[in-house]
Amino acid sequence: QVQLVESGGGLVQAGDSLRLSCAASGRTFSSDAMAWFRQAPGKEREFVAAVRWSTGTTYYADSVKGRFTISKDNAKNTVYLQMNNLKPEDTAVYYCAASKEYYSGSLYSPLGFGSWGQGTQVTVSS
Repeated sequence: QVQLVESGGGLVQAGDSLRLSCAASGRTFSSDAMAWFRQAPGKEREFVAAVRWSTGTTYYADSVKGRFTISKDNAKNTVYLQMNNLKPEDTAVYYCAASKEYYSGSLYSPLGFGSWGQGTQVTVSS
C-alpha cells in the first residue's frame, strides 16, 4: 500500500497560479505511475495529469494542456502539479493517486489507481 499526502490547495483568482504537492510513502516501488484527478461538486472524478516514475513520461487532459505541468522528484517520492492561468472551471477537489501494482493499462481512468490521497481543495474565483 502507498500512502499519499497532498498539500498546496487554496483560494485564488482567475489567472493566478498554484502548485500542488503529493508526498508518497510506503510501497512506492510497487507503483509505476502517479496521477492527479479532480472532482467538482456534482461531477464525476476526472483525469488531470499523470507521470511515470521510471520514464518521466507525462500525460495531460486536453482541458489543462499548456497550463498545468506535472513533475516528480524521485529522491523525495514527491509529485507536483504546477497550475498556471487558473480558470473558475478548474475549481475542484484535487486528488493524488498511485497506480496499482503491475498495472499497465490506461492512466486516464481512476480504475488503474489503488491508492488515493485525502484531496485538497482548489477554488478559483472569477
